[in-house]
Amino acid sequence: MKLSEIAQLFNGRVVGNGDVLISGVKGIEDAKEGDITYLASAKHKDKLKNCQATAIIVNEKLENFEGNQLIVDNPKLVFVKLLQKFYLKPHPYGGISNQTFISDSCKLGENVTIYPFSYVGDNVEIGDNTVVYSFSFIGKGTKIGADCIVYPNVTIREGVQIGNRVIIHPSAVIGADGFGYIFYEGKHEKIPQVGSVVIEDDVEIGAGTTIDRATTGRTVIGKGTKIDNLVQIGHNVEIGQHCIIVAQVGIGGSSKIGDGCIIAGQVGISDHVEIESGTTITAQSGVMPGKVEKGVFSGTPIIPHRDWLRASSFFKKLPELNKKLRELEEKIKKLEVIE
Repeated sequence: MKLSEIAQLFNGRVVGNGDVLISGVKGIEDAKEGDITYLASAKHKDKLKNCQATAIIVNEKLENFEGNQLIVDNPKLVFVKLLQKFYLKPHPYGGISNQTFISDSCKLGENVTIYPFSYVGDNVEIGDNTVVYSFSFIGKGTKIGADCIVYPNVTIREGVQIGNRVIIHPSAVIGADGFGYIFYEGKHEKIPQVGSVVIEDDVEIGAGTTIDRATTGRTVIGKGTKIDNLVQIGHNVEIGQHCIIVAQVGIGGSSKIGDGCIIAGQVGISDHVEIESGTTITAQSGVMPGKVEKGVFSGTPIIPHRDWLRASSFFKKLPELNKKLRELEEKIKKLEVIE
């Protein structure tokens, strides 16, 4: 595309030659001739010294810079949109493979693609333009909406409800039994897990992630929430809309997470936790049962992030403080001997 054509797409303004051709979209350190890149802010301007990109996306004109500039309100968003436009290709319609099992009672929408060696059980419904890749299992009575992508080796057990435009990456398991037992007469008695899982529209679920079905009722993942790889979500958990759940998070049963929360990597959330909307829990934190009010929290158990930073700074000084304390103790002992 010409740089001027890109500018028209995003209501931008070109400084330089709008007729140059853009053939790729790359990060500022990887970009070559023909590529367009972006600068997050003017404070990173030093990165332009070795940049070979044909054009750069900025939010205000860079003075004393001779290269082509595309000025827009949100350079990073435009960069992301261009990555989508240049590189993301639609999944081609491939029809239904004769090497897959599909129950006669299934209802398939228009242009559904199911690749070889998948299993689609009784009374499953799959919406228009959805793609199911090889070696996936879709259990009895599950409903999947339109424009979804189910990558290889995904297991979606019985009675799961999945909305539209949902992406499920390889080896995810949706609807496995929740982890529930009662200890009686010296052994663990399994509690039947007879509920379901509801995945709302525009959710993305990472590779190897597991979302357990409810004991009774529903486990719910809210609209627009994005879940990274290797996340464990327990039974009856409710996650709000547009949350970010980063890799290796574990969320205990019956916890509730509000809208717009960010749960960073390797956070452990106990059962029966309630987290208010807009809250951030930083990496490797531990959340104990109870209610977490809106804010930014760190540590195990969690405390406000600023307090955790001060505590961490103090913790580093403990060996030195311990040494001084021992020295003071020795001095006090000598004084006591003199007396």
